[in-house]
Order: sequence, then C-alpha cells, then structure tokens
Amino acid sequence: MDEPWYPADFRAPPGLCNRHLQTLLPRALPRPALEWAGERLELPDGDFVELAWARPAPTRSDAPLFVLFHGLEGSIDSPYARALLNTAAGLGWRAVLMHFRGCGEHPNRLPRAYHSGDTTDAAVLIERLSQRYPRALKVAAGVSLGGNMLAKLVGERGGSGLDLAGAIVISAPLDLAACADTLNQGFARRYERHLLASLKRKMARRLTREPLPLTIGPGELAALDSLRAYDDAVTAPLHGFDGAADYYRRASAGPLLAEVTLPMLMLHADDDPFMPPALFSRFPRPSPAVRVELARHGGHVGFVEWREGRLASWLARRVARQLTAWQAPRGGR
Repeated sequence: MDEPWYPADFRAPPGLCNRHLQTLLPRALPRPALEWAGERLELPDGDFVELAWARPAPTRSDAPLFVLFHGLEGSIDSPYARALLNTAAGLGWRAVLMHFRGCGEHPNRLPRAYHSGDTTDAAVLIERLSQRYPRALKVAAGVSLGGNMLAKLVGERGGSGLDLAGAIVISAPLDLAACADTLNQGFARRYERHLLASLKRKMARRLTREPLPLTIGPGELAALDSLRAYDDAVTAPLHGFDGAADYYRRASAGPLLAEVTLPMLMLHADDDPFMPPALFSRFPRPSPAVRVELARHGGHVGFVEWREGRLASWLARRVARQLTAWQAPRGGR
C-alpha cells in the first residue's frame, strides 16, 4: 500500500463514535480485578521509581514479561493500566508497570521529575529485568506520554541494546508541540485543565517542601493556564531544556520512527482529541519494523467496542493478539 500505515480493525459501536465519548468511556467500564505488589527500584542517580507487579506471578523464571509505561499523571489506577496488565497476566505473562518518578505512592528524592522524552529510567528498568530474567521474552508497551517515551527510546537505540522482542505504542503524542497546541483548543481544554491541575497540585507540594531549581513561586505556579506554559516554566528548566519549544523538539519521538529496527506496533485513532489531524503525515516514513494501525474512531486511549453483549476494550484485545503473535516463535514459552 502507498500509505505507511494500516487500517485498524476497531469498530466503534453505533452512537458511541464521538471522540470524547470514546476517550471518557473506559472510566465508566467495570475495572478488572487486579492484585498487585509494589517494588522500589533504586536508580543510579540516587532516586527511585515504584513498580507494580501483577499477582499472582508465573513461577517459571522464563515466563514472558510484559512491561507497561503509563501516560501523563497516570498510575496503576489508570483504567488502561489495569486492563492491559490484567490481559497480559491472563495470558501467562509476568506483568509490571513502572510509575514515572513521583507518580507512585511516594514523592521522588531529587528535584527532577519525569517528562515525555525521559528514556533513562525505562532503559535502566529493562536492563535490570534482563539481568533478573535473562531467558524471558520481553515486550514493552507505552500509553500516551509513556508511548512517546518508549518510541523515542527504541528510535534512539534502533532496537539494538534493548532486551525486547517488541514494543507497543498506544495513542502517543509524537509531536509534542502540536499536541500541546491541540489540547489548548475547544473541548480539549477540559483534558488540559484536568492534567494541568494534577501537575500543579503535585508541584505546589514540592515547592513548599524542598528547594527546586525554578524561578517561580506558588502564586506564579497557580497562574499557569496551559500545558505549554507549565512546560515552559517547570518541565523545561527542571530537566535542562531551554524552554518549552526546545523540550518539545528534543523529546518528540515522531522524527525517529524511520530509525526503528525493533518490531513495533503503533495504535492510533484519527479522531484523538489530544492530537492534531493526520499526525503521522508530519514525520518521515516509518521503518519496515514499524506497523502503524490507524482507527477512524477511538479517541484518546479509548477504543471501546461492543463485544459479546457488552462494552469492552478493543485495546486489550488487540494487545493480547500481539503478545500471542510475538510469543509464538518461542514455542509458547
């Protein structure tokens, strides 16, 4: 085909095609029961991230391993996180979510937090898992911010040096500047305000608790009225960028898709309200290792379908199919 992408087989139920309905519906679905156990992973710079392991875990050390990276201000409590971890565990995989710094139960130690292009902690986790489970087939998935981060990590490495059999990238903001501008328009402002409130609330607590390399105080923080303004005043200086524009340029994964050599599945909805239209047309043609599946509808990390007489997650079903396909060459390990 001429286009470097494929049509996804997701079909929104009649009456539930609206992008905002699809974005919000996962929060209305019954959440699958998920038992999990926490682990603190110490990092080389003296900070830590918190892991959430699905329980019960496989007893075999060579059981396949599914690693999930959440979205902006997400956690183990995010609907997609529970759905995907539950899906992987149900297939017999060892499943774990990495909370980005400060997104778990405890504040991180260092002034820095996390951002869309911060691949260091994910690389450390994958390396540690490779040492702990050297014979296990491993697949990583990233959702939204976590998807951009994962795509950037794989693009930077090309796939070499990562003990991964594949990567799955879901609803990723691959052009951060364009996505920030899209979220600042129309109904999408509701999502922006929700995310911004969470970021500001967390940062306000940190400003009163510890000295940070920032020039703003609590009053100026409270006055920030867009994600771009927040990234310009907080994210960029906290992580060594020269303003929001520099951060967006250097952290966006879209320009790296041509460099990917690791098998990577990308799932995206054309009507995602977090993204500009025709997102993938902004980037170089993806490498042959990348399979982009575009759905006409689906919203942002939505993809709610009608299956067996009820609403259900197509996303979980598609990820299950991909995990099974990548596991098959190993003879069912």
